[in-house]
Amino acid sequence: MSLHSPSEYDFFIPVVDIFTLDTEVSISRDADCLSPTAALIRAGYLGHVPHAPSLAFSLRTLEHFRLLHARKPSFSIEAFAKVLCDSYRVRAFDAYLAILRGVDKKINEILGRDTPNWRILNACPPCTYELEEEPTLTFGRMYVLDGGNSAKWMAEGARNHGDMREYTESDYLLPRTYVDKFANEVQSRNLEALDSLEANDDDEDTEADPTRRNIASDCSKNWKAAASDEKKRMWSIFDETGIFVSACHHSLLLWVADMVHSGELAKYPLAIISKVLELLSERSLAAYDIGCGFASTIRARSLGKAFEQQGCRICVDAFHGYAHNYTCQTKNHPNGIQGAGIEDFGAIEHFFSASNALAPVIRYATAYRRSVFLNLFFKQWDDDKYLNLATMIYHNYKQSINIIASESLALDGAKASLGIQDGDLEAWHQEEIEYIACLGKETEWDIHAMTYVELLQKLRDAQTCASDTSLQFISMVPSNYQFLPPSQDVSYSANVSATRKVETHRRYHAERLDTLQREVVALEVKMGVAHWWQPTSPEYQETMKYMAMHTYQHALDNLQRLVVQHLFELQKLNISQTAYKMCTHISKSLQTRCHAIQTAIKKYNDAASQLHPPRPPLEWSKVSHYSFLEEFNLLHEMRQDICDKMWARPAIRETLWQWLCIQRAKEEIERCNVEVRRLHMFIVDEDWHFARVLSSLEESPLYFAVQEFCKHRWLVNSQLLDRIFQIYALLGFSGVASPGLRKGQVDLDVEGDGMDGDDMQDIGTLVEYLSDLALTR
Repeated sequence: MSLHSPSEYDFFIPVVDIFTLDTEVSISRDADCLSPTAALIRAGYLGHVPHAPSLAFSLRTLEHFRLLHARKPSFSIEAFAKVLCDSYRVRAFDAYLAILRGVDKKINEILGRDTPNWRILNACPPCTYELEEEPTLTFGRMYVLDGGNSAKWMAEGARNHGDMREYTESDYLLPRTYVDKFANEVQSRNLEALDSLEANDDDEDTEADPTRRNIASDCSKNWKAAASDEKKRMWSIFDETGIFVSACHHSLLLWVADMVHSGELAKYPLAIISKVLELLSERSLAAYDIGCGFASTIRARSLGKAFEQQGCRICVDAFHGYAHNYTCQTKNHPNGIQGAGIEDFGAIEHFFSASNALAPVIRYATAYRRSVFLNLFFKQWDDDKYLNLATMIYHNYKQSINIIASESLALDGAKASLGIQDGDLEAWHQEEIEYIACLGKETEWDIHAMTYVELLQKLRDAQTCASDTSLQFISMVPSNYQFLPPSQDVSYSANVSATRKVETHRRYHAERLDTLQREVVALEVKMGVAHWWQPTSPEYQETMKYMAMHTYQHALDNLQRLVVQHLFELQKLNISQTAYKMCTHISKSLQTRCHAIQTAIKKYNDAASQLHPPRPPLEWSKVSHYSFLEEFNLLHEMRQDICDKMWARPAIRETLWQWLCIQRAKEEIERCNVEVRRLHMFIVDEDWHFARVLSSLEESPLYFAVQEFCKHRWLVNSQLLDRIFQIYALLGFSGVASPGLRKGQVDLDVEGDGMDGDDMQDIGTLVEYLSDLALTR
């Protein structure tokens, strides 16, 4: 029904309200109300258009949809519209969100949270709210970054859409222009070979892209599979092929970049690293699934100098870290990094797992709606993770206490039985790292010696072939041979074809023998070899042993790569939670189709049998039941026998592992002691700040909006305080069970800052009440 004439203030309008199921309501409009929209808002409704609305939706209905979508991102507007009425296309939700964003903007202005990068610098108090006289952490900030392709968006192509709006109000998304600066930087370098960030199998041909960089080292190939040609062609139908996300180790988001017309390129993490160096504290630790290779990429770019000067470091997250070779693990796995604590850096994996529910909604939406829904998801994710901050610290603290309590007893018993000290364990751990770092690195002499022996073997084969073909050619000469002109030698002409073929072979092998002799002589001059090595000479025999071990090592690496890939496939299928019978059934199924692994096992066994002494063979039934990747680690051997190394003995290795777990747990407790106190102080300061702002807004029309925001935060903070005091009450808590003073902040009791004693007493009473309430639960 259309509106009445302007002279009549009251009007009727059709409405949608899922709570009352009203179809029409009467709206009272005062004489001073100039707009029907304003009258609708006062009555609790919002029109579907800004001017002269003919349909209105209750604010409670719109808020209900917002809450539903926040908790279940896959719940779309279309689905909600069908629930309301099949004939309506709900566009009031966009206006409602715009109003909420406007209100949030005003609230942030009043609270002083509208400064540039405020969210990045303040959203996670345990990371950012530094206090006076607190212990210095090894890493001031820890964060994780990775890309995912679930947030694809179909390219519009030639299709025309009425909704051509552009969403520019998100402080999560990095502008494309900013990200593309690093594409130009990568392109300006003369990159070699494969430029794609995605590691490709050796047997697959790929097209070089000048904006890409093969930043994954060889160990990354164990788990980073190449996309098939069909999937590569599929990229062309998408505009945004996913998002590249960064988050602190408490899972609160930092920055997000749209991956545009591409896979996971180097420019996306480089853009985020640039922001980290610009805004975050020094001594940061980043985790990336191919962090080992990406570290060299950073150092080779313009960011390298600042990255080194700020003492930053990049590692591999725990989940993907086990797919890297053992050399990489000793350097880049969080378990071995001093200061990383027990953090596994799995925040982004959880983020993408949750954001998958949003994919069906945004894939075919307009660009504007995709950005809106992504931003809603980002905000809800951060709100949930803020609420979970104290719980996360609590569980980490409790887990660390349990690790120290359980492993310390076992460690003390092992040290007593083995007669070793902590200093021995530290020395052996460092020795292992140094040994593994050199493992597999061939010296120039090793390479030349292998080449020389291979040439000698080829030379002997060539001598045999040249001698055989020469004798064969000579044997074809008739015993009664007499020189006659070709025209008169009928018998010789009849065999000329066979003779020429033998002569060709003879000349070929003679030239090959001559070439190999020149190569052998040149290499002998370079190596200073006075006489040819004979099969009986010590140098020859030692090199043959080395070559056998070299072949064994390559066979083992290939077998490990294949098994690692299948282990990760099983993890994706959640096989670790499957019963034994089902695991056996799956193993049998794998046996029928995993010909590559079976072939690799055969090559490994052939290489192992050539060693002296021979290594025991592997069987498919054993390899198919490997449950974790460390079972391959000590198979890696070179010429040096590690059996005489203390750290290679099973008892010492178990003790070293216990010692490392305890070290990481102690570091985690140190970090938790700092973080819980930061969070406590942030809540105290925020409560005081809210009280001061509200007292100055009593006559403002925005008072109730700010008050509603503050009430919500107070409820959240009360739950956080409850957990904080549970941490303080833990048996084994070693920190300071009270808030401190923010770094650079003036003591409020001294300055006052405009608040009288009664106000300060009220705030103190509120905090004390919440603290007591938390302790008594």
